[in-house]
Amino acid sequence: MTAYVYVSLKKSVLDPQGKTIHGALKKMGYKGLEGVRQGKYFELTLDGLSRDEAQSEVERIAREVLTNPVIEDFRFSLAE
Repeated sequence: MTAYVYVSLKKSVLDPQGKTIHGALKKMGYKGLEGVRQGKYFELTLDGLSRDEAQSEVERIAREVLTNPVIEDFRFSLAE
C-alpha cells in the first residue's frame, strides 16, 4: 500500500516562496494566475497493515514528523 501525503502552509500563514513563484510566472507571461502556494509531497510505502491501521499510522506520521502543526496542514490518500 502507498500513502500520498501533501503538506502545505495554513492559509493564515504567509508564503514568501509562493509569492516569489507567482511573481516569476506573471513576469514570464502566464495569465489568469491568482496566486501560488507551495508545499511538500511524500510517498510512504506501507506493508503488513490493514487499511484502517495504515490510515492511523500515516496520520500519526504526518502529524508528528512530516509537519509543523503550528503553521502547516496535511492531507493524505491511500492506494493499494
